[in-house]
Amino acid sequence: MLWLILVFLAWAVATVSCLRLCLAAADAPRHLDEEAEEAWRDEVRTAYELTLPEAAFLAGGPERVTDLTLVSMHHGRRLLLAHTGWATVVDPDGENDLERSVIGAIGPSGQARTAAVRTAVSAADAVRSLADRLVRAGLAVPDTARNPVVSAIRAVRAASVLTVVLAAGAVLTLSQGQRPGPVVAWFALPLVMTLGCLALARFEVYTYLGWASPAGNRLLDALAERAAEHAASGAGERAQLTRVAVHGVRALDDAQLRAAFENGRTADRIR
Repeated sequence: MLWLILVFLAWAVATVSCLRLCLAAADAPRHLDEEAEEAWRDEVRTAYELTLPEAAFLAGGPERVTDLTLVSMHHGRRLLLAHTGWATVVDPDGENDLERSVIGAIGPSGQARTAAVRTAVSAADAVRSLADRLVRAGLAVPDTARNPVVSAIRAVRAASVLTVVLAAGAVLTLSQGQRPGPVVAWFALPLVMTLGCLALARFEVYTYLGWASPAGNRLLDALAERAAEHAASGAGERAQLTRVAVHGVRALDDAQLRAAFENGRTADRIR
């Protein structure tokens, strides 16, 4: 009766992971600054405009801020991003803390893999300061709210996969002549529970899965609308940087510049 042990294991893992997600989702609102959120509702109605690094963080987190900084420096001829995946310093004097973080990440040699630079700058103090400022303003979801929810969702997904694996193992251990139908049915229940929990999470906890709070999303949507209008009118570099902030490097018109990021990631994985 090995299959019974596997059923109990599947039920235990599914129950614990789903309970963990429910607790994380229930606790997440406590970490949002409701007073700051309320204050920004009035601010959103005015003409407040996000800076591009702020928009990049709200749209894609630290990595998006780094990508925006790299593209901005490339356009300003302060950095050369080669399509082979290398970043080369042209002007060693950064214009702000983010650019100085990029130059520091590249190092004294003046050249480094783009993927390595992106990883280092994403964890730099300048990006963390930007994130803290947005969290205090009620525009970004704090890590204390997002990370437990994301981790719990991953655990539920893992439990779903484990349930399928255990079900296959249980069927293989059945004695000859024993019907697999009833055994599979016992495994179907925890699988339905985990998949149902994931489906509910898409609607109930989506606020805590991204980087922007509801107020931050409203500002980000307004910026995206203005960027679309500027793009339609043929606006130049500012509009392109805005698209990078909102949509990432895939929005770049320059194919070679897009390749600078893609090749950097590929080389980093190979190593």
